[in-house]
Amino acid sequence: MKLRSLIYIALAGVATMGTSSCTKLTEEFRGELEESDGLNVDPAALLITAYNSLNTPYQQDQRWVMQEVSTDAAMAPTRGGDWDDNGMHRAIHLHTWNADNGYMNNTFVSLGTAIYNATNVLRYSPGAQQAAEARFIRALAMFDMLDLYGVVPIREGESLDDFRIAPEVLQPQQAIDYIVKELNEIMASLPENGPTAAYVANRNAARALLMKVYLNRGTFLNRQAPTFPVEDMNRVVALAQEITASGKYSISPEGRYFDNFAPDNDAKSTENIYTLFNKNGERGGNVDRTWNTIAHYNMNPGGWNGWCTLSDYYDKFSADDERRGIYYEYPADTTSNRTRNFRRQNVGFFAGQQYNWSTNRPLMARNPSTAPLSFTREVTIRTSGTTLETAGIRPLKYAFDYAVTGQRNNDWVVFRYADVLLMQAEAILRGGTGAAADALRLVNSIRANRGVGAFTALTLESLLDERARELYWEGWRRQDLIRFGKFLEAWQEKAADPDPKTLVYPIPSQQIAVNPNLQQNPGY
Repeated sequence: MKLRSLIYIALAGVATMGTSSCTKLTEEFRGELEESDGLNVDPAALLITAYNSLNTPYQQDQRWVMQEVSTDAAMAPTRGGDWDDNGMHRAIHLHTWNADNGYMNNTFVSLGTAIYNATNVLRYSPGAQQAAEARFIRALAMFDMLDLYGVVPIREGESLDDFRIAPEVLQPQQAIDYIVKELNEIMASLPENGPTAAYVANRNAARALLMKVYLNRGTFLNRQAPTFPVEDMNRVVALAQEITASGKYSISPEGRYFDNFAPDNDAKSTENIYTLFNKNGERGGNVDRTWNTIAHYNMNPGGWNGWCTLSDYYDKFSADDERRGIYYEYPADTTSNRTRNFRRQNVGFFAGQQYNWSTNRPLMARNPSTAPLSFTREVTIRTSGTTLETAGIRPLKYAFDYAVTGQRNNDWVVFRYADVLLMQAEAILRGGTGAAADALRLVNSIRANRGVGAFTALTLESLLDERARELYWEGWRRQDLIRFGKFLEAWQEKAADPDPKTLVYPIPSQQIAVNPNLQQNPGY
């Protein structure tokens, strides 16, 4: 591909949602593009760009923050002068955001860029599978846009070529219909990959996304009073059965839950359905944030000493639940924790005294250096004093890849088989095909492999808690709480929402300014 075409495409992705603010710059690059006959554009390269577009919003950054930090699962407390960011993170947890919060615009632009980059692939005669993969990426980004903002701007037709034409804005039912139609049309052209190639869009990934659409359709159409039509729940159950019938997945054996998030999860996971590719020296990005955001400066490697979970969320786990945290042995752990058999917990929720994995000695804080580095259950959204560095339990799902320098190799998990079974169980409880005993069996099949006892009965309330345990910090908690009618409730460090406007995020002010087709969501 010619360099000028690459530059134009990069600009077009960034300008996905914009119009007048970049007209002059766009026209200059359009002029350069018109000098090219377009014959050198490689759809395979464009497809990689589309895949890579998902890294920033997903891998514990923009979309992830909006889905997790807005809930009881995660908090980014201000620690003295650290993590203040003009209150941007606090506002997400406290539900006091507005249309000018940085996460509003950054996530909107990133998802819009993914939608554009995927659509752009279709302009350059891709093969049938390439086109299907691009349309899957677009459908996934559209689903997230709908979930977060309640509308989906999209460029198609003339607006793809002329940024002076504002993107069309799909309302909820239009967006749902679009996504469902797309996924059904591309299904036969997608490969039937299993966990070892989950980073390539595949049929079961499309089925899992369809399950998300049908399970949440009634919520997207009425967030204050979600509905669950039987026909939608039946589709969720049927799609789950198709994924199971493919024979490609099983729940990880007891003791191997963290295989799904390991540096070599592409080789050892038995659950991963769709992931984002990360390979040192090749491509990927942002997976380091899973460590950096939670690790103290004196841990190995040192992090930014920031984000944590809340004790009420931590208490949902029993002590014998491996998901809460274990010593996980994996080849990319080159520290003495493995080589000298210290076997200190290295994944899950870090609580209490932390240890040096080279010496096996207790770690100390930085200031004062005489204070033990012991993470406490107690945390406030503004921390100070002696607990500045130690307040809050720190979750980590992605075992750190010590074997490489630079980009880590853990593929980021988007869809996983355990989630499929939990969605199937939920759909049954909400009136879909099957009996309550079937839903109970599905959930207990997961719990048995996590080292915890079986439920004797299953309710929607206990199912929501099980989703909290199984899927913590995977980017689904906000969506779950809204669907279960819990998002407006009070929890630690967050009062009850007085206004249901927070069930959908505001359209960023910057986007309304450049797209006359966008209207602000009610209440903002």
